[in-house]
Amino acid sequence: MAKRDYYEVLGVGKNVDDKELKSAFRKMAKQYHPDANPDDDTAEQKFKEASEAYEVLKEPQKRAAYDRFGHAAFEDGRGGPGGAGFGPEFSSSMSDIFEDLFGEFMGGGGGGRRQGGRGGSSAARGSDLRYDMEISLTDAYAGKSAQIRVPTSVSCETCSGSGAKPGTSPTTCSTCNGQGAVRSSSGFFTVERACPTCQGRGTVISDPCTNCSGQGRVQKERTLSVNIPAGVEDGTRIRLANEGESGVRGGPSGDLYIFLSIKQHEFFQRDGADLFSRVPISMTSAALGGEIEVPTIDGKKARVTIPEGTQGGKQFRLKSKGMPVLRSSQHGDMYIQVSVETPVNLTRKQKELLRDFESQAKDNSPQSAGFFTKARSFWDSFGS
Repeated sequence: MAKRDYYEVLGVGKNVDDKELKSAFRKMAKQYHPDANPDDDTAEQKFKEASEAYEVLKEPQKRAAYDRFGHAAFEDGRGGPGGAGFGPEFSSSMSDIFEDLFGEFMGGGGGGRRQGGRGGSSAARGSDLRYDMEISLTDAYAGKSAQIRVPTSVSCETCSGSGAKPGTSPTTCSTCNGQGAVRSSSGFFTVERACPTCQGRGTVISDPCTNCSGQGRVQKERTLSVNIPAGVEDGTRIRLANEGESGVRGGPSGDLYIFLSIKQHEFFQRDGADLFSRVPISMTSAALGGEIEVPTIDGKKARVTIPEGTQGGKQFRLKSKGMPVLRSSQHGDMYIQVSVETPVNLTRKQKELLRDFESQAKDNSPQSAGFFTKARSFWDSFGS
């Protein structure tokens, strides 16, 4: 049966670049890999077909020959996939793809690569941990040092993290001879899996530590000190290297990631480095003008001058009174938005004074006068 066009096999055009070519092959390889489709001859055939196509098209010289002569370029043992193209160099050239794609088939975690790797190392890196921490806006402004208590796994003191009973030590796994992996053939390929006896560690423990049950670590709560820099924002992540879970059997520790959330403030709303505050003022203060004192995020006071005739919603800017910019000497600004408050619970005398004021107020409310003048014209247009 005639071979299909290699570009057609991978579902790409002849102008495909290396990145798109690799992506197309990865997608097909993951879909049709024999380990993902056991006892499916059709999937295995498609996997071999895609691998053969990629082996040719990923090499510039082979691709140029294929573009010119087609499959005939590799007939009669000319170094194509029908000849010696699937030798050891092929496995080596595509190992980066297979290790990344099929780590789950090979017993690995965290991106498809075994923690211990080859060579019989039983030490696996510990898991990363997450800690959610809530702070106030004033703490975010000034920065702080905080103590946190984190439940985690720490190295077992009884066996010094080895997992073996004191006085004994792990022995080399007889199934994989300390390699941590076993191999099986599948068509053209040799598939490597984590050793089922030692779970990829390369060693086994015949007499485990009674304190940690052979894990080399125990559960414990630790107290850590965290320095929070000034200017952090909601969602900021702080990494504490090697403060996560201890590794298995003496392996390196993972990291601890602290995610910050900032409490809502009673006066201020934050937008980046800028702060916004809504300040109510009386109707007379807005009409006559004056000065008001407002709080700032550093706990001090700032004086704001209110001009005569200030309208509700007017904003005043206080330069450099906002939040610090993280790891910078700069500060944002603070914006005061005034809200003119309508007086309530008026006495009879106050009401009389307001009515007297209203009767004499002809040009004191230009916005409302202009609005209702336009409204009357609008209504009249319907009457006519």
